[in-house]
Amino acid sequence: MHAIIKLAILGLLLPTLSATAQAQPQANLDPFSNWPAGTSPQEVGKRIADHFVTSPHQYTATIHYSEVCAWFGALTFAQLTHDDALRTGLIHKFEPLMPGGAESSRIPVRHHVDDSIFGIVPLEIGIQTKDPRYLVYGQFWADRQWENPQPDGLSAETRYWIDDMYMLTILQLEAYRATGDPKYLNRDALEMVSYLDKLQQPNGLFPHAPDVPFYWGRGDGWFAAGMAELLRTLPADHPQHARILQGYKLMMAALLRYQGKDGMWRQLIDHEDIWPESSSSAMFAFAMITGVKNGWLPADTYAPAARKAWIAVAGYIDQNNDVTQVCEGTGKKNDLQYYYERRRRTGDFHGQAPVLWAASALLR
Repeated sequence: MHAIIKLAILGLLLPTLSATAQAQPQANLDPFSNWPAGTSPQEVGKRIADHFVTSPHQYTATIHYSEVCAWFGALTFAQLTHDDALRTGLIHKFEPLMPGGAESSRIPVRHHVDDSIFGIVPLEIGIQTKDPRYLVYGQFWADRQWENPQPDGLSAETRYWIDDMYMLTILQLEAYRATGDPKYLNRDALEMVSYLDKLQQPNGLFPHAPDVPFYWGRGDGWFAAGMAELLRTLPADHPQHARILQGYKLMMAALLRYQGKDGMWRQLIDHEDIWPESSSSAMFAFAMITGVKNGWLPADTYAPAARKAWIAVAGYIDQNNDVTQVCEGTGKKNDLQYYYERRRRTGDFHGQAPVLWAASALLR
């Protein structure tokens, strides 16, 4: 009799035990958790962001766009991790760059995408703190970018370099996020569709410019990151949403084909014989992570690729919290050898920035 009772109890428990056994592995299979030691987005992002706060300015006499992009990434990371001390440090670092500040001579002045992007830092500070000084100053930069638009409605700063699809669009996007004014979002969508129609190739990738046929890694990275950022905010019923999503998916499918076995992408995406480049790989990881998290990309296909890319990029961060193997600043040139011979830099803000974006994407 006791044996019969035990068997009956076991029969009742088995479905529960089976369900628990099945559920447990699923939790462990989440591709955006259970990181190898030293590669969690919280740890990596904190290392890079804290390092940025104490880093000197790079490159030019005025603030360089790559530094602006790292600043923006550190600010979003601070917000997502509720790191008030980090945010305060980033704001204090920027305060001398406000008009009339001690470093105001470093404020960029050209009507050019590389200079205008400066406005995203005060906009992001304003979004996070609600301080009108920063909001007004950031909005000034977004409005200045469209002071004298072309007859087709595009910004006068339009030049059809693929870099522009982050440089230009993130400024207007941040102005929309700060104000809710749809004109900023509509400007972005108009620009991006124009660049997609002019530059995207049937294989999904983008040449550096109409007169330069090479698929330069970071250049395509700027475009991938710009599309992912815009799609995060652009309503699904917006007239240009479907076109931009189509271009984004086409590019992501191409990147999946060209990802190396080591998880990285190359300095020239379609050239296996060239070195793995960290800034483009981080940008592509950011774009894929964002797509998976927002349901634009099938997780079973793209999440493992994004995870592999993130872990690989984390391996290029040295003991000083500098990202290594970053392609130096690169203008367009119709010369294949020019791209092969670009130098590799360590600690360059071109590399620090997208690692912060990717860490933030993983935490959203």
